[in-house]
Amino acid sequence: MRLFFLLPRVPYPTEKGDKLRAFHQIKQLSKHHEIILCALNDGTLHEDAIPVLNKYVKDIHILNISRFSVISNLFKALFSTKPLQVGYFYDTSLARKIKQLIEKTKPDHIFCQLIRVAEYVKDIPVKKTLDYQDVFSKGVERRLATSPFYLKPFLKIEYNRLLNYERDAFDWFDHKIIISQPDRDLIPHPDREKIVVVANGVDTGFFKPIEREKEYDLVFTGNMGYPPNINSAEFLVNEILPKVLQKKPDIRLLIAGANPHLRVMVLKSANVDVSGWVPDMRECYAKAKVFIAPMQIGTGLQNKLLEAMAMQIPCITSPLAFHALKAKENEDILVAQTALEYSRHILFLLENPDKAKVMAINGYNFIHRNYSWETETAKIEELLAMH
Repeated sequence: MRLFFLLPRVPYPTEKGDKLRAFHQIKQLSKHHEIILCALNDGTLHEDAIPVLNKYVKDIHILNISRFSVISNLFKALFSTKPLQVGYFYDTSLARKIKQLIEKTKPDHIFCQLIRVAEYVKDIPVKKTLDYQDVFSKGVERRLATSPFYLKPFLKIEYNRLLNYERDAFDWFDHKIIISQPDRDLIPHPDREKIVVVANGVDTGFFKPIEREKEYDLVFTGNMGYPPNINSAEFLVNEILPKVLQKKPDIRLLIAGANPHLRVMVLKSANVDVSGWVPDMRECYAKAKVFIAPMQIGTGLQNKLLEAMAMQIPCITSPLAFHALKAKENEDILVAQTALEYSRHILFLLENPDKAKVMAINGYNFIHRNYSWETETAKIEELLAMH
């Protein structure tokens, strides 16, 4: 089958969750299907992107969006009913190019990642699948609680527009998938149960236990320009760490990941390192005794947790991230809500290395039982077979 993959970003390198998900889905689906990749690009294209992606796709079409176009598109969206998330990526000249590409390549099926690009294909008479991945409306609603007052009116408008758009987009596509059941339950459509849950996997041949000297007690990873990660880093350093420091003044924390926002950079201290981009995130996981993901806002399954558990690092997270994971609390992973609860869990794992090791092994086994890219992508294959 010929599949036309339409993505809001070039899916390499895989430093962001949507890019990671798309890359591995393409990699698995390419075993049985011919893939035409069409990806929007609003930044600098990585030099390895085309060579790596060419291993899995027949044709690649990169459609660049200029900074001027982004500003113009956002301005137009502001005075429409479209969410800014959609307006950012929607350009009328690109719409013509995408339509021409689809007419030229004659795909059997269109696979569309995220509602950000759904507008481009909603009226095209070809069988289509939408990967919601996350529920953007809920993510914006959670940001409302912690945002400065001057942003709240804009976020409220965006929240309402996203609610309507996520509901309407459901009916434009023949099949819908999403990353977790908690996310599916938040889609504002009466038939949301028809959305198929397709979780992320882990490349367990890559993310596996490696021996390194433990330079850090704690590590938190992710794209550090992403609001939920910025919020988590601040909560970790400003609220959780002071409580741990009372008992363990020499504790060391590593915050690792691309594009650190200024709000993250200023968290550096004698106890806190901020690395920025790292070529191999496995080194960051392996150098730490405990992985912590105190996610307060955002939605979806956290790839960082899957990777840390696959590397046999004991993990602590929030109820928000835990519910999507479906692991066993206090066996596979520890869960905390307040800064005090997090601090107690951290000290417990650091002071009881044998129990921390048992939890790390439990988490490792849980990932191997439940999170495989091959198994999850097979669910997409089943939908395509219903073509």
